[in-house]
Amino acid sequence: MKLHKIYNPIIATPFACSDNYKEFIPCDALKPYIRCFWGTKKPVNQEKTYIKTNGIVIPDTCMDIIFHIDFTNNRIHNSFCGINDRTFSTTNYNDTEQTMFSFAIRFYAWSVPVFSEEKMCDTRNAHFDVGYHFSKIKKEMETILFEVSDIYELIPKVEKILIRNYNIKHENTLVLQAVEKILRSRGTLLVGELKNNLHISDRQLERLFREHVGVTPKSLAAMVRYQYLWNDIIFCEQFDIQDAVYKYGYSDQAHLYHDFKKYHSMNITDAKRYALQNVEKIQESYSDL
Repeated sequence: MKLHKIYNPIIATPFACSDNYKEFIPCDALKPYIRCFWGTKKPVNQEKTYIKTNGIVIPDTCMDIIFHIDFTNNRIHNSFCGINDRTFSTTNYNDTEQTMFSFAIRFYAWSVPVFSEEKMCDTRNAHFDVGYHFSKIKKEMETILFEVSDIYELIPKVEKILIRNYNIKHENTLVLQAVEKILRSRGTLLVGELKNNLHISDRQLERLFREHVGVTPKSLAAMVRYQYLWNDIIFCEQFDIQDAVYKYGYSDQAHLYHDFKKYHSMNITDAKRYALQNVEKIQESYSDL
């Protein structure tokens, strides 16, 4: 199922593009499973600044495998981030001078099982060593991360690793059918309708979702609705709040505002201002050329 063609989740700063963060589209074979690769294009010399920089990570219905390669101390740090159903803050603080290279794989949450050796139970809002769920992928990737530090050279190698470790036996047709219905309804489909359409009990559907997605169908649908709304806020020039209330099945504007802030941790005006700050920086960098 090519669900990526009907759904495009975005982060809090969808226009971010810098030495420290850039997104890269995967090859066609992996597009149904991977939202993007992201990281630094090359190793970055991080100066000692003692200045804290803060950011937020919003629910994007994805899961990430992240590697940070520390060339100064010859170490690799890694993390597998499960699906988040709430926003959390990030803080960067450089108290030492070091050369770092970051590389990450952002999966659609429902596509992770075909690459994982473990189920997604208890991954919600949690971080793990990559080796716990992806021991083979971790082992293969760590052998090349010090050797290849240019992201354009690294991505094709990582794609081959992922394709080698793809296991269709871990795919669950019922879960994917349910996800497709949730996406096509833009998150407005009720769980009762979902189980009736799939001829499955509430308990069985919830169990399958926890094993393959990490959250319940109701929770995923709510996040999908929020993501469709966030896309409209950012990309629709004539975004109208009352149209959005009707389009996404909110009872009124207050309901929409409350639901958005619950997931984004800020109101729509502030969220859009925060997202567009990167556009201003990009425009400034081009004006200086």
